[in-house]
Amino acid sequence: MAVPKKKKSKSKTRSRRAGNWRLDAPARSICPRCAAAKVPHAVCPSCGWYKDRVAVDVG
Repeated sequence: MAVPKKKKSKSKTRSRRAGNWRLDAPARSICPRCAAAKVPHAVCPSCGWYKDRVAVDVG
């Protein structure tokens, strides 16, 4: 099996893993039907529409 020639330092390892600790808010888009905020490429939670059709019955 392949074995690394040099030891990876703690700072190198931790900086590589640090990208997963991001706390950014998820992207938002506006529903064209009801103008509510929603996550892109997902069903609108307030009206239940997705891509010009009813995907979920909200009511």
